[in-house]
Amino acid sequence: MPTLNLFSHPMYVMLKPIGAHCNLACTYCYYLEKAHLYDQVPRHVMSDRLLERFTQQYIEAQTMNEVLFTWHGGETLMRPLSFYKRALELQRKYARGRVISNAIQTNGTLLTDEWCEFFRENNWLVGVSIDGPQEFHDEYRRSRSGKPSWTQVMAGIKLLQKHGVEWNAMAVVNDFNADYPLEFYRFFKQIGCKYIQFTPIVERIVSHADGRHLASLTDAADAPMADFSVTPDQWGSFCCAIFDEWVRNDVGEVFVQLFDATLANWCGQTPGICTMGKTCGHAAAMEFNGDVYSCDHFVFPEYRLGNINSQTLLEMMYGDKQRAFATLKQKHLPRQCRECKYRFACNGECPKNRFVTDAYGNPGLNYLCRGYLRFFEHVAPYMDRMKQLLEQQRAPAEIMNEIKL
Repeated sequence: MPTLNLFSHPMYVMLKPIGAHCNLACTYCYYLEKAHLYDQVPRHVMSDRLLERFTQQYIEAQTMNEVLFTWHGGETLMRPLSFYKRALELQRKYARGRVISNAIQTNGTLLTDEWCEFFRENNWLVGVSIDGPQEFHDEYRRSRSGKPSWTQVMAGIKLLQKHGVEWNAMAVVNDFNADYPLEFYRFFKQIGCKYIQFTPIVERIVSHADGRHLASLTDAADAPMADFSVTPDQWGSFCCAIFDEWVRNDVGEVFVQLFDATLANWCGQTPGICTMGKTCGHAAAMEFNGDVYSCDHFVFPEYRLGNINSQTLLEMMYGDKQRAFATLKQKHLPRQCRECKYRFACNGECPKNRFVTDAYGNPGLNYLCRGYLRFFEHVAPYMDRMKQLLEQQRAPAEIMNEIKL
């Protein structure tokens, strides 16, 4: 296997300025329990000194002129607005001609006019976590006291729209809402959302001496699935149903991340989502105290790269441990994946989901494989045609007129 060149990708390090702390307690959240990694620390907040150290190193480490800062939680808006104003000051201080942009993920419940004015004035992209209509959203996205959150989230979205803030939706697909794909998708169109990321929830539960926790890739392969996880068949049906609606009515108007990534892979281009890419390793996560982990979904002790207070981002991101992590996608593909005609379209998807055995009894098959295979078989003729249109320097949206003929 050739040596992986991580420098061929921009470096991304997702920042956790409030750690795993959140004002909600969503049932399926994979990050809430990460707070237990730092039980000995009373306040999980990023210091000004650490913020400056990261900002300088992050900008200087980039090989591209454009630098994206990504803020994630927990709930990011639990840090005061002054924290993010300070972040902008530091970005300007160390930019040295680079083009800096910011994206922040929020559950939307803490948005105010002041926050939205700040985002609009500084051109921040805001990602809002919302799981569709109220019945679907409130099934799992509740406060610690069990109160529903949909009404608050919708109020936040209306504030974003009022102030002209660019925003997109991150919607988790689970065991409940996956059975209602068209109601789910049409809801986002009804509220004026043009950019949607559908994320299938796939989690296993393992028992430890201190309780039940989400499983890591290295945990027992036979760990039971969490009840809220979407099944492979649900995922396949969900994606196919929404695609049929999208390809007939919304190409070029509504941008669904999975469909865009699939078309990119069909055309031999790098997709805009790491799970569908050929390699991992260029997108890490940094906790409030400077600990850097290989990936946001691999915040486990065995995937800790180091700490920015004692090592540089360059040393961690281009070191042996991260290079080894980056080979997971290709190095451990089971035979069934290597023989699959759609390997190019998903590349085995996310390594965190590759814990079942393939048709030959080999470990490492993606739990959602059957669903993805159904989806790729279903969309293949449409992807082939949109690829042709792009090669002819025509808009993929022309496919809608052809379907209606």
